[in-house]
Amino acid sequence: MAISIAAIDPARPDFAGEVSGIDLAAPITPADAAAIDAGMARFAVLVFRDQRITDEQQVAFSRHFGPLEEATGDLRPVAERRISMALNDISNLDQSGKVMARDDRRRLFSLGNMLWHSDSSFKAAPARYSLLSARVIPGAGGNTEFADMRAAYDALDDETKAMIQDLVCEHSQIYSRGALGFTEFTEQEMRQCAPVKQRLVRRHPVSGRKSLFLSAHIGAIDGMPVPEARMLIRDLTEHATQREFVYAHVWRPFDLVMWDNRATMHRARRYDATQVRDMRRTTVSDEVSTLEQVA
Repeated sequence: MAISIAAIDPARPDFAGEVSGIDLAAPITPADAAAIDAGMARFAVLVFRDQRITDEQQVAFSRHFGPLEEATGDLRPVAERRISMALNDISNLDQSGKVMARDDRRRLFSLGNMLWHSDSSFKAAPARYSLLSARVIPGAGGNTEFADMRAAYDALDDETKAMIQDLVCEHSQIYSRGALGFTEFTEQEMRQCAPVKQRLVRRHPVSGRKSLFLSAHIGAIDGMPVPEARMLIRDLTEHATQREFVYAHVWRPFDLVMWDNRATMHRARRYDATQVRDMRRTTVSDEVSTLEQVA
């Protein structure tokens, strides 16, 4: 059966598509990978339903799209991880598989995932694709929302586009967690979270479309006073996350959602934190900084 991709919302035929005709538990062909890549260039968010995959199968599928990042964006020491370093543990579970306590430091840090962000924008080479697999979901809530940063850029007025075209921002998890009042970092964590610079406007290398590279991780803009910079980022974020630009994914067990961080921003939504939410993410690196890419 050939792969097909249908728009989830016909009113927005180039954002969020549902993929059929593929089993991610089985090896895929180069033609399959090319079809998915082409779908990502068009839709930016792809939904694969009922994919009962193992960690190893998720990693094998993800490697078709580039080198994978190691999971270094949380506060879980290697010795305390439940799963391989090839996957990010996007769950509320500790090493023993129990739900974390409400005041667990790792849980409080992970609440940053509920802010609008782009994965690994705080790394010199940010994320290209993210692939999130739903292994166990809570009874209600816990949706993930995606904002189309291409459409948001297109909707800006010409004066704003000209003003932001060449701006360079500082990204760090210190900024995003600080917005939540999480400010107690160790010296090692501060070094790990040293700010990196990224373009505010980027051009997709395949589609050619420009987009806003926004994230809660932004805390400064080169050449701009910090209060002014943060006000601008807040204004742009409010613009970019209007409902007309957003797809809200309601998770089903064994969904896998794949998105292009070069064209989207996303956030998790609230849920009953006493219930298990076990999600696992592989992350394909974009390999180079946005500063090295043509704007």
